[in-house]
Amino acid sequence: MGRTTMAKQQLRRGWTTGACATAAVKAAYTALLTGRFPDPVVITLPGGETPAFALALEGKGEDWAEAGIIKDAGDDPDVTHGAMIVACVRRAGAGAGVRFLAGAGVGTVTRPGLPVKVGEPAINPVPRQMMRQVVEALAQAHGETGDVEIEIAVPGGEALAAKTWNPRLGIKGGLSILGTTGIVKPFSCAAWIASIHRGIDVARAAGFTHIAGATGSTSEAALQALYRLPLEALIDMGDFVGGMLKYLRAHPVPRVTVAGGFGKITKMAQGAMDLHSGRSQVDFDWLAARVAALGGDDGAAEQVRRANTAMEAETVARALGLPLAETVARSAQEAGLAMLRGADVALDIVVVDRSGQVIGHAG
Repeated sequence: MGRTTMAKQQLRRGWTTGACATAAVKAAYTALLTGRFPDPVVITLPGGETPAFALALEGKGEDWAEAGIIKDAGDDPDVTHGAMIVACVRRAGAGAGVRFLAGAGVGTVTRPGLPVKVGEPAINPVPRQMMRQVVEALAQAHGETGDVEIEIAVPGGEALAAKTWNPRLGIKGGLSILGTTGIVKPFSCAAWIASIHRGIDVARAAGFTHIAGATGSTSEAALQALYRLPLEALIDMGDFVGGMLKYLRAHPVPRVTVAGGFGKITKMAQGAMDLHSGRSQVDFDWLAARVAALGGDDGAAEQVRRANTAMEAETVARALGLPLAETVARSAQEAGLAMLRGADVALDIVVVDRSGQVIGHAG
């Protein structure tokens, strides 16, 4: 198949852990009420779509039934792709309503600031509502009260959670059951930005007055060495500096630091708020103009203009004794403050080289 044909193919969507858990609950509760497991099981998503899910696990006893569904994240590189989401539904006493429990591999919330209370299973509000609606509809159809315990488990989920932000957010013991639409859009920025928001929420609830966002592991290590911030105050910002600063506009903390490599911070200085290489580029003419403004001659400016990488441009300037990284940091600070739009947030910028050494700072 040719490259052009591949490019024209649409990336395949997938289903959230919340959608899979809801389908598993519907299958298990149906079996508890009727003795039969629907396979495939169809659910209605918040947007009205009605996907069908094949069962990978069935089991039942006198007062319980369980069903499992293998999560298909489509073409998204989701850490939970291929994981089994298991729902065990048990009858509860009259008036108990629907109670959620964390089974093996599902985390428990241990810090305030998340949309679920401390001590509760890490099952987010929309998936909870979807499961409640399934239970209510089936209970009404079969003359039942709908008083049940729902235990969600993800075998192997604790190991998978170590690859997510859950430990940093104070979610212990496993994964979160997530999703607001039920649909995973491949390579969507939405999930990452939502996690940035939750990180800020947790940091604010913990009373931190200084948080920091880094573009990668090298700049995060530099932040830790520089400020000795606790892990919970370090936001895994990645390329989404705009997503972080925009959220801080409405949910301020007294001080925030943004750290990154010279190329990433240069793009921020030039006004880009998404620093991914596919969505913003370094303007070498802009860098050459800054070198000239710092006193570099025409030859120096031309060297910077013709540099292959931003770091090469910075190396040229540094060799000439020109503080280009400091200039870039100050311009990035100005761009970030413009994004904050007067919010009561002090912003500083840290620029690091590939070894993690600080080469520029503003604020």
